[in-house]
Amino acid sequence: MRFLILGSGICLCGVLLFSCGAEESPIQEGPTLISLEKPDYFPAEQPMPAANPLTEEGVRLGRMLFYEKKLSKDGTISCASCHQQEKGFSDGLRVSPGVGGAQGTMNAMSLANLHWQTRFFWNGRSVTLEEQAIIPIEDPMEMNLPIQEAISRLQNDSDYPKLFSAAFGTEEVTAERIGKALAQFERTLISANSKFDRWIRGEVELTPEEQLGLELFFTHPEPSIQLRGGNCGDCHLGFLTAGDPNGFSGFHNNGLDPDERLKSGLQSVTGNAFDRGKFKAPGLRNIALTAPYMHDGRFSSLEEVLDHYNDHIQNSETLDVLILEASNEPQNPNDPVKLHLSEQEKKAIIAFLNTLTDQEFVTNPKFSNPFK
Repeated sequence: MRFLILGSGICLCGVLLFSCGAEESPIQEGPTLISLEKPDYFPAEQPMPAANPLTEEGVRLGRMLFYEKKLSKDGTISCASCHQQEKGFSDGLRVSPGVGGAQGTMNAMSLANLHWQTRFFWNGRSVTLEEQAIIPIEDPMEMNLPIQEAISRLQNDSDYPKLFSAAFGTEEVTAERIGKALAQFERTLISANSKFDRWIRGEVELTPEEQLGLELFFTHPEPSIQLRGGNCGDCHLGFLTAGDPNGFSGFHNNGLDPDERLKSGLQSVTGNAFDRGKFKAPGLRNIALTAPYMHDGRFSSLEEVLDHYNDHIQNSETLDVLILEASNEPQNPNDPVKLHLSEQEKKAIIAFLNTLTDQEFVTNPKFSNPFK
């Protein structure tokens, strides 16, 4: 093999691009591969799906589809209607209205750092972002548009066939390609420049109250050795502050209701009675912006959330053992399940949670509405 230096480029003679002394072959153009812009302290082992690599053209198309109201039956809502950037890609409502004012039963989850998750929706019914992206389009309680109608609308649009061609090499619109494009855009929604992140990188110091909150957040209490903790990090793990991405281990019954009022949750996916009342532990990035909280949006403030875990845990057959055994005071089996945090400790945890707000993320023009 011979190498010819041409300006700043290299020609490989005798291969497909050029045959030395022969007529040039056309260069095949395709989507431009890109990498996720992520910090080195995020997990490195989660691969990009081989069938849906990240490309500039795919992300551009996915961003447009995310904000495209043509994907709802009456053209009034889009994915972004329930996932608003300034609210950490949530919507500030207990449950989100769909087409025609239809009311669902679940709170709109915030969107951030989705590449490191392997189960989606509160009950984990989707195993890929590509699959998750399509479901709300057809859901009668959400966008309520048959997928074939969505395909037809995009195919007959003056712009979308060209955008699909740039992203996938063909102007043909399919459900699979819609899901792939949306998933590519959603994978770029990386939140990694909060005060917490800057502290990790050694750029800022936390206040004493924030530092106490961080320590409490990541500590499981053990009263026998006077180790105090808030028990939060048992379910909201590591730098991502999100549920464990491996299988169903990131789903928990966190004591919201007694047995007779438990919703099915994960049980609707697994069929296992032991999974009744278990819901996904969401990532807590930008949590101060994403109220109300829990799968049904029952708590309007972080103070209410801390009060729940501290004083109002409802016991049930499937209550998570991580909560059942968590207390800052010695307990006997007949005691109510309580954390026994002080008011100062609760305020400190909330102060830490506020360090998870990433103003760059919620104002980044790369994630904003392309139609404005």
